[in-house]
Amino acid sequence: MAVLRTYQQYIDGKWTDAVSGATFESENPTFREPWAVAPDSGKEDIDLAVAAARRAFESEEWRTSLPQYRARLLRRLAALVEKYGPDIAEIETQDNGKLITEQRLQWMLAAELLYYWAGMADKIDGRMIAAPLPLPVKNLPIPESFVYTRREPVGVVAAITPWNSPGGQLLYKLGPAIAAGCTIVAKPSEHTPASALEIAKLVDKAEFPAGVFNVVTSQDREAGAALVAHPDVHKVSFTGSTATGKAIVRAAADNMKRVTCELGGKSASLVFDDADIPTAVKGVMAGIFAAAGQTCMAGSRVLVHEDIHDSFVAALADAAQSMVIGDPIDPATQMGPISNRQNYEKVMGYLEVAEDEGARILCGGPHETLGGYYIKPTIVTNVTNSMRIAREEIFGPVASIIRFNSEEEAIAIANDTEYGLGGAVFTQSIARAHRVAHRLRTGSVWINTYRLVTHMAPFGGYKESGWGREGSLEGLDAFLETKAVWTPVE
Repeated sequence: MAVLRTYQQYIDGKWTDAVSGATFESENPTFREPWAVAPDSGKEDIDLAVAAARRAFESEEWRTSLPQYRARLLRRLAALVEKYGPDIAEIETQDNGKLITEQRLQWMLAAELLYYWAGMADKIDGRMIAAPLPLPVKNLPIPESFVYTRREPVGVVAAITPWNSPGGQLLYKLGPAIAAGCTIVAKPSEHTPASALEIAKLVDKAEFPAGVFNVVTSQDREAGAALVAHPDVHKVSFTGSTATGKAIVRAAADNMKRVTCELGGKSASLVFDDADIPTAVKGVMAGIFAAAGQTCMAGSRVLVHEDIHDSFVAALADAAQSMVIGDPIDPATQMGPISNRQNYEKVMGYLEVAEDEGARILCGGPHETLGGYYIKPTIVTNVTNSMRIAREEIFGPVASIIRFNSEEEAIAIANDTEYGLGGAVFTQSIARAHRVAHRLRTGSVWINTYRLVTHMAPFGGYKESGWGREGSLEGLDAFLETKAVWTPVE
């Protein structure tokens, strides 16, 4: 039996086991075998981590730290990510089965993300406001005043991350939180604990003050609930399912803590009759089959104009069936496994649902010869927008094809969803591209492409796809409070 990689949690600048001594195993989905062991933390560990983050936040060292100092910390961390990112990419591929080619790119971009936030740390400023002129009030002198605003860190942040891009998602939260002057308690998904702990190693090397960044790992849902509900947590930054996001919002309401939620989606790719079919096929493939469809922004509904429906679907099926499925550590692989048993069973269940509802599985389904949690790129036709496979987030490589016959109908179908995270428009008409993009009720729209992201642009959703934005100036605002200070001039 292979020796499993063993981790400890990171609290107050120290590596420790869970208070209970309990651990859990993380499974490599490529082989359906455990490969790592992490602490199975409980409420006591959460309390210790939050207390450490609160002490650090209130300490004079951190409270009075200059933005240039926080920028230096982020630059140190960025340099370490540049150095060790390729190694963490391989670790993360073992943890969640994501392609090594994509992991390496993400970790290269992670360093750029941290340099970006280092550059933002000293750009946080307030503004001067013209105060109203003093009004005469009998027996009540009112001094002439001016008002200025301060942008101050929100406080202790609970950063809760998913299993599909765990390291990248954590850095998306860490960068602006540290730039703003917050402190962090991170809790990664129980399916992918490794990358958060590897990031903690780099934070330690970068000599962040003790308690500024902490990581607790657990497979117990109660641990996450305790973190969200903790009275000394001032903000929750969560990426994950809409159902969990709603539970977090309800828990946070008890003490009105700030919440940012980047949640699920049921995004639509609109392929019009004037679309360049090879370009549209490439874009739709990137939207739904990249990362085995396990992305919140996945273009899982593919709306195709009836005049090109048959030719487009045939081309998409040919491309899907030619994809190389296999070990994600092999650079030649184009699609790896589903990241965990739970999601594999969920996706397989939706394929049964599709057939029960009268849809047709044109190609795809389980890949039963590779040994891991593999599902082939799957195309489902004869889908209507009222079917469950068109309404609910599947989170797998399943494209539901829906016909339309006019621009108005396409927009109506695309917007007929509880979600609003992403979408795409494939057309050779510039006017139509922007006209339709402006009417889609989503946080991001791609034109003649899909799944391009950058930390320099805001990302988030409408409706049940979340609250707030990550990335760019909007993402920094989420970690700041605004204070108005009034000053008499006489």
